[in-house]
Amino acid sequence: MSDLPNNRTDRPWGSFFILEDASNTKVKRLVVNPGHRLSLQSHEHRDEHWVIVAGVARVTLDEVTTEYRYGDHVFVRRGTRHRIACTGSEPVEIIEIQTGDSFTEEDIVRYSDDYSRV
Repeated sequence: MSDLPNNRTDRPWGSFFILEDASNTKVKRLVVNPGHRLSLQSHEHRDEHWVIVAGVARVTLDEVTTEYRYGDHVFVRRGTRHRIACTGSEPVEIIEIQTGDSFTEEDIVRYSDDYSRV
């Protein structure tokens, strides 16, 4: 992992770093640990653009699951049920660009979660 800002937020699945936080855009670097995955979730007020920068990500968008690798881009339109999983032996690192009008936890609708946050 490259040098990252000292604003790490730990989650059960890994961690994230906020790289930029503006009124209509937020940029994060997500690190998903091997054997972990984020909630199956959606958002009403934001879209997300993901660029895989390390590892192999298994991404679910609605009913379709696909593996993505270094340099691949994933667009998650608001309302789409989505999930990132790290099934390999190395962490998955993703640059996430959120665009919209709300980036709060209240804009997360969880459908399924390995960590009892539904």
